[in-house]
Amino acid sequence: MGRLTGGDPSLLRRINSAVVLHALRTAAPSEAPTLTDLVKLTGLSRPTVEGVIEGLMESGLVMEASAEEGAARRQGRPARRFRFRVEAGHLLGIEIGPHRVAALLADLRGRVMGSASLEVSETASADERLERVREAVADLLRRSGVACGSLRAVGVASPGIVEADGTVRLGTALPEWTGLRLGERLRRSFRCPVLVENDANAAAVAEHWKGAATDSDDVVFVLAGLSPGAGSLIGGRLHRGFGGAAGEIGALHLLGREATPEEVLSTTGEPLHPLDEAQVARVFTLAREGDAQARAAVERFMRRLVHDVAALVLALDPELVVVGGWAAGLDGVLEPLRAELARYCLRPPRVAQSLLGEAAVATGALRLALDHVEEQLFAVESTVTARR
Repeated sequence: MGRLTGGDPSLLRRINSAVVLHALRTAAPSEAPTLTDLVKLTGLSRPTVEGVIEGLMESGLVMEASAEEGAARRQGRPARRFRFRVEAGHLLGIEIGPHRVAALLADLRGRVMGSASLEVSETASADERLERVREAVADLLRRSGVACGSLRAVGVASPGIVEADGTVRLGTALPEWTGLRLGERLRRSFRCPVLVENDANAAAVAEHWKGAATDSDDVVFVLAGLSPGAGSLIGGRLHRGFGGAAGEIGALHLLGREATPEEVLSTTGEPLHPLDEAQVARVFTLAREGDAQARAAVERFMRRLVHDVAALVLALDPELVVVGGWAAGLDGVLEPLRAELARYCLRPPRVAQSLLGEAAVATGALRLALDHVEEQLFAVESTVTARR
């Protein structure tokens, strides 16, 4: 299909094409517009709309809709109606995490058609982890009856500081991840653009798209875990920072040279393994059962998490803080955070739990792919995740 906008390469032609295509894409499936409808909706002349429609049909993005029911009983030939072909391509969102890989498949409107996930060992090599990604995607495409060549963009979300070309500049959460040319490696498997993003950033985008932050443009999403990370939207746009390291709140303890997160939650004096969630869960279980050492460790962990989030909130002054990640399911996370923010902030933000849960990261990766396609289709203004 090439560039999805297709047709005449002139700027005016592309703008007209984007305007008409946007009108078709936002129309309800049961209300496929006629040429007359499109002229009214776009403000373009009828000859211009006719020319654009012809080009879009040639590109495969638009087709003539079936005649409305009952039209044959009316006198004269019914007006031709047109629709955006959401099936003209597909999008993929991939999450790569310490313990699992997951994928979401969607049509060109972003409607999810299927999902897949596979467990992976926290000690797996980069090659092994990427092979699990390929297995999950192959299974998802097979079950959905979608050819790999139909994919128009793939979004990938991973722990670590990610550069614009998809290289992981620093990734301590996964073995062999620092310096990995993740985008380049995955582009070998897909014949379409592959866009790589930090996992907390992707989750922030997901919550803004269809989660707890749909009505807020200044948002901090906290991916709460042993070493937390955060993603931020400022004025509705993803904020990565100059080097892509914005939101790395898990490193704030280095400023005071305090104990590492693995030491904070330890009950034995020996640091926990940062990727051993079962070991972490045992500490919280013991705390609930009344174990004094475990309760002290959990209190230290909660205090650290709350202070880390408060530091970012003081810097950004968001309207909303959304808490996700495995620690979001722990009892008592939200109320201490609300209380601490009320102490420090002139106007404390609202605090909410993620509505997407463990699907947040993969959903954000899917939104990244959708934004890329929309930037091609409707290249008039920047998208939420576009890199400046």
